[in-house]
Amino acid sequence: MRDRTQTPAHPGHADAARRDTAARDDTAAHGDTAAHGGTAAHGGTEARGGTAPRPTARPPRPAPGRPGPAPAAPRALGEARSWPRSFADRLTTPLPGVRAFARLAREGAFRPGPDGLRGIPDLPYDPAPLPAAGPGTLCATWAGHASWVLRIGGLTVLTDPVWSRRILGTPARMTPVGVRWEELPPVDAVVISHNHYDHLDAPTLKRLPRHTPLFVPAGLARWCRRRGFSRVTELDWWECAELGGVRFDFVPAHHWSKRSLLDTCRTLWGGWVLSDVRSAQTPKKVYFAGDTGYGHWFGEIGRRHPGIDLALLPIGAYAPRWWLRDVHADPEEAVQACRDVGAQRMAPMHWGTFVLSAEPVTEPLERVRAAWNRAGLPREDLWDLPVGGSRALRAV
Repeated sequence: MRDRTQTPAHPGHADAARRDTAARDDTAAHGDTAAHGGTAAHGGTEARGGTAPRPTARPPRPAPGRPGPAPAAPRALGEARSWPRSFADRLTTPLPGVRAFARLAREGAFRPGPDGLRGIPDLPYDPAPLPAAGPGTLCATWAGHASWVLRIGGLTVLTDPVWSRRILGTPARMTPVGVRWEELPPVDAVVISHNHYDHLDAPTLKRLPRHTPLFVPAGLARWCRRRGFSRVTELDWWECAELGGVRFDFVPAHHWSKRSLLDTCRTLWGGWVLSDVRSAQTPKKVYFAGDTGYGHWFGEIGRRHPGIDLALLPIGAYAPRWWLRDVHADPEEAVQACRDVGAQRMAPMHWGTFVLSAEPVTEPLERVRAAWNRAGLPREDLWDLPVGGSRALRAV
């Protein structure tokens, strides 16, 4: 290991727009701050107290084995679109109220204690040159947190790129970025899962050419265009677009969005399924979950997108559980999510980079390995990469 000291439109849209004024701007009373607009960088949603609004009813769980609907036709790249003022109707559970924040402040469980931080020197960090990735190859390199360098269908795609040493409201990175910016190949596209500061990092995006294609959730194109990006495609859940032979499908997640006091749920959140649609063999597919709790959407994603080769799933920032379980999966839930989407392989992420919650820093990796083993899954299909590590699926 290297030295670590280097430094289709949703039917609830109309209801959401009508409810917006009464539903969302009360969050100033909730005291949301920091990297996710929440008090501990990741604002949890488990508590039911206070005045937070309830979303519309959760969709019924699809029947097991039911095939998914036919894929949607690709949307035009960069099209101008109109959206409702709020996506609060997409919340799986209500956001926390005053009583939940009072409990969090009372218990003070924002960060690990001294024992939980002692594992920082043991966090896996082993950067290496990016491997070659020819046609038909799917290659994933973990840069840290939710940032991946994906090579698929001949394109280089960054996910939630955060190359900054520090993000709002959190200590500095525990591990350096796994890929030096200067060593990146030309970036063909960027996908963003949602607007929280540890996933949408303005200083990193400023390092990209302004003609770089960005694929973002509904409502976020305006933020990107204000910063000079000219090729921004925003999608709703279950919509897609294509670029250079790769299909970008935006899929649901159990999460939320916020960057300031008055913009809670004003933009959508979700994950991405990237497919090499020009492959002569079975198209390679990778699922990037972004930030998400565990829930019913994973099974539906698997039904609509069968044959996922690799699932990039978050395993950290889950403690205390009462506060974070609705928006951040724990390691055992991540393994179950991998099975729900039908992915053959899983690569853990969203751990070992930033201190965002109270679990010991090495615990997510220990628990995901144990859960994978208990599930009886092949060890070689758990891609538990170090920061800077890569794995590839070659064409056969």
